Amino acid sequence: MIRDTAAIVLAAGLSRRMGEVNKLLLCVGDDILLRHVVNACAAVSDQPVTVVVGYQEDAVKNALSDSNVIFVQNNRFEEGQMTSVDAGLRGAPAASTYLMALGDQPKITADCLSELLDAHHAGAGGRITVPVVGGMRGNPIVIPAAQRARMLADPINLGCRKLTQNSPEHVHEFTTSNSSFVDDIDTPAELALARFQLQPQRTQTNETP
Repeated sequence: MIRDTAAIVLAAGLSRRMGEVNKLLLCVGDDILLRHVVNACAAVSDQPVTVVVGYQEDAVKNALSDSNVIFVQNNRFEEGQMTSVDAGLRGAPAASTYLMALGDQPKITADCLSELLDAHHAGAGGRITVPVVGGMRGNPIVIPAAQRARMLADPINLGCRKLTQNSPEHVHEFTTSNSSFVDDIDTPAELALARFQLQPQRTQTNETP
């Protein structure tokens, strides 16, 4: 079910642990890493996905040129993720719910996001919903409009992690066994594993020798 949800994908970071390459533009499975996330978000949003860009902005825009997205520029991306959160929340279309996703989680699917949104609307009660897998908090997170206003008004709590740590009363935990919520790609080893796990299925042929 599509709700009044605006999806935001953070795609402005430097990918320092991957060297000079922009990890979001690398192929994983049958597409680039970033598009896996954008497509999943598009499936659960009734508005174009907002993509926050910064590092290698032109390359990211070119890679998504055929996608129905809104690009938001973050000129302060080198200062950290909190600046992208700020840019995304300010630049996204108005909605009652904001889905804040990272660009480096290719295992996230539309089904994952639907499950997360269902849990949010069923039990959040105006709080921010954070997926939790084995005691570890993951992403994406779901932000109600009222919490968006609070985050933008309080720079100390602007970063998603800071907000959930400093204001636990505003957090609704969605406990799940789905590891997709905590699997992201920060290193070459994690990239190799994701490529192995998401490699396209090859058609089996029965040829007579």
